[in-house]
Amino acid sequence: MADTEAASVDVVVLGGGSGGYACALRAAELGKSVVLIEKDLLGGTCLHRGCIPTKALLHAAEVADTIREAGRFGVRAAYESIDLPGVHTYKDGVVARLHKGLQGLVSSRGVRLVEGEGRLVDAHTVEVAGERITGAHVVLATGSRALSLPSAPIGGRIMTSDQALGLAEVPARAIVLGGGVIGVEFASALRSFGAEVTVLEALPRLVAAEDEAVSKQLERAFRKRGIVAKTGVRMESAADTGSGVSVTLEGGETLEADLLLVAVGRGPVTEGMGFEEAGVTLDRGFVVADERCRTSAEGVYAVGDIVRGLQLAHRGFAQGIFVAEEIAGLDPRPIDESGIPRVTYCDPEIASVGLTEAQAREDGEVETVEYNLGGNGKSQILGTTGFVKLVRRKDGPIVGIHMVGARMGEQIGEAQLIYNWEAFPEDVADLVHAHPTQNEALGEAHLALAGKPLHAHN
Repeated sequence: MADTEAASVDVVVLGGGSGGYACALRAAELGKSVVLIEKDLLGGTCLHRGCIPTKALLHAAEVADTIREAGRFGVRAAYESIDLPGVHTYKDGVVARLHKGLQGLVSSRGVRLVEGEGRLVDAHTVEVAGERITGAHVVLATGSRALSLPSAPIGGRIMTSDQALGLAEVPARAIVLGGGVIGVEFASALRSFGAEVTVLEALPRLVAAEDEAVSKQLERAFRKRGIVAKTGVRMESAADTGSGVSVTLEGGETLEADLLLVAVGRGPVTEGMGFEEAGVTLDRGFVVADERCRTSAEGVYAVGDIVRGLQLAHRGFAQGIFVAEEIAGLDPRPIDESGIPRVTYCDPEIASVGLTEAQAREDGEVETVEYNLGGNGKSQILGTTGFVKLVRRKDGPIVGIHMVGARMGEQIGEAQLIYNWEAFPEDVADLVHAHPTQNEALGEAHLALAGKPLHAHN
C-alpha cells in the first residue's frame, strides 16, 4: 500500500464520467492537484453506453429514413437494408475518437488517472487497487446503471440499453418497456431500422416529464410512423422463449416479439462503496446533497446521476465544474435545475427548458402560445411537423419553452438563454431571426405571445 502522505492531493474524484472528469479538468485548471479514479473507461456511461453511441445510432436511423423518403424530394435513391455491423463500426469509431481525445486532455492537464474500483474509506480517503489516496476534498461521481425489473430478468432476448447497443441484427419485432427518454429514442431507431415496435408505458402518456402537448404530438407522430404506443398499461411478466420473447400485461393480454428492451430508468451506483460508512447520507441509493453539491460528510461533494434530479450528462458536467470552482473558493452561482435544457433525440425531436404549463399553473396564472411549424419555411423544406410552445407568467417572463419537430434540439441554445435570463416575449420579439431557419419559429412564437403574430393565427 502506498504511503498516505505521498498519495495526498487537493481533490480526489471518484468516477470518470461527465461530472467526474469535468470536475477534475476544471480543478486542475484552477491549480489544484487532482486524482481521478475510474473503474471502467474514462468518459463513463455518456461516452461509452449512453449519449454518444445512442445518438450515433439515431443519426444512422435518420440517414435510413432520408433514403427511404428521397423520392418526395425529387431524388432517386434506393434503400436496400441496414448493415448493423457497419452501423456499429461507425458508432464505435465516433466513441473511440472522443475517448482518445479525452484521455489526452486529462493527461495534458496533469490529472493523475487511476484505473480501478475505488471505495470511500472515510471523508478524505479513497482506496483503489490496494492504494489509499487522501484528498482535502473528495468528489463522488460514480454515475448510474440501467435498471431492470424482477418480472423481466435481463439475459438473452431480454435486455437493457447496454446490450441493445450491440445488437447483431435488426429484430423483426421489438417491445420497448418504458416510454421515457431512453425508451422512445430506442423505439424510434429500431423503427427506422425496419423493426415493428411496440412501446409499453405504465403512465398515462409517453415522455410524461414533458409538457402534455409535447406528449400528444409525439404519440401522433409515432402512430404515423407505425410505432404502437400502449400507455397506462403495466407488464406482469416477461419470458425469453428461445426464439423470441413473450410479454404478459396486467389483465392477461400477451404480446410476442423477437426481443424486449427494458428501459425503465437508471439507478445510482452507490451500493457497497463505503459512502454511508464514511458519513454520507443516502436516500434509496441516491446521495443526498444540497444546492452546492455538498453531502452530509464535511469536505465530500456529489455530482451527476447519483444525486436526485435530471439524469443528463450536461447536468453532471455543469455540477462538476461548479464543485471545482467551489473548492477553489470562487463562490459559483448554484445551478437552476429548471434552467437545464433537455433534448430527446427520437423522431420527431423534443427539446425543452423551464416549466411545463401544468407546473407553471401551480404557482399562478399563465399565458401560453403554440406556434405551428407549418408556418415555418425551413420546417416545410425539411418536411417536418410540430410546434414551439411558450409558457409565461401572466404579464411576466417566459418560464417554459417546449419544442417538438425535426432538429428542434438545435434550437435549445437560444431557448435556454430566454429562460435563464428571464426574458419577456417583447424582448425576444424585437430580435431579428435569420430567414429561412427553424430558429425563426422561436421568434414567431414570441411575436405571437407579445400580441403581434406574423405567420400565426390569433
